Amino acid sequence: MKNMKHLANEELKSLYTPFKILPYIASKNWGIKLMNFMAKFSNGKLIDGMYNEQRYIPSKSGGPDIRVRIFKPLNVKGKLPCLEYIHGGGYILGSPEMGPNLNIIKQFIEKRPCVVIAPAYRKSLDAPYPAAFNDCYETLLWAKEHADELGIYQDKFMVAGHSGGGGLTAAITLKAKDTKDIDIAFQMPFYPMIDDSQSTSSAQEMVSVPVWNAESNKKGWDAYLADIKQQGLDTPKYAAAFRNKDYKDFPPTITFVGDLEPFKDETIAYVEALEKEGIDVTFKLYEGCYHGFDAYVPKAKISQDAVKFTYDSYAEYYDKYVTKAL
Repeated sequence: MKNMKHLANEELKSLYTPFKILPYIASKNWGIKLMNFMAKFSNGKLIDGMYNEQRYIPSKSGGPDIRVRIFKPLNVKGKLPCLEYIHGGGYILGSPEMGPNLNIIKQFIEKRPCVVIAPAYRKSLDAPYPAAFNDCYETLLWAKEHADELGIYQDKFMVAGHSGGGGLTAAITLKAKDTKDIDIAFQMPFYPMIDDSQSTSSAQEMVSVPVWNAESNKKGWDAYLADIKQQGLDTPKYAAAFRNKDYKDFPPTITFVGDLEPFKDETIAYVEALEKEGIDVTFKLYEGCYHGFDAYVPKAKISQDAVKFTYDSYAEYYDKYVTKAL
């Protein structure tokens, strides 16, 4: 097993070994269930100084009601753009309130005013694809249908997510492009989990890296695609967005990825496919960085650079593709 700690950014090295416990836990059913049990204690947690709401919205595909968190700045006059934020967790873990997610949402709202909707989509150990995908897409449809009530515009939606949430971001953006159900101004799939083949060099070689590695990646995909594989079917492009071959007419895209994580190669290939079709893409590759470095080691200078890149790019695209278009 190749140890890549010597390649890590100096400020990220001290937590390299301790964080290797995370993919081990995430590759075991008991670990996944434990983390999801713990996540429930964050349900309903508030963002100070902002409007907070929790709704249960009906599923259009026969699933249970979808728990959705809604956040927006206080004392808003008039309508705002809507951003759907989809939390990460490899399709198997997490909630909108768990870990850094509320801080991420808060920073989006503070950087440029918007209403954020964050679905607590179903996790794939209990409900494989298309459960999470449907929950996220239907949350967008619900927001559009209830635009007046939410105080949002019916078009120029923004979609963002990290990791598995980035994969869902890319997938629902793809469906919105195909169906034209929803007008997405731009998408932000940060270090997205989009390639179920796990055939790239980075997906195969990143075995000993922290936070998320080849082992936990396999577990995430196996759980998410369990029903597909059981039926002997090919993976649909809405399950793994990298299966898509047509990148024409995509909305502008913002993303970044570290070079010490499984998603490096698929993220770069995704960016290149978009750029080949002339799509406006803002992308950055961070050397010596493992998965989730921006959230797990927030005080490191390179993490702060990634956070600044995230919100500066968001502000630029908001001004260019939302404000000017409304």
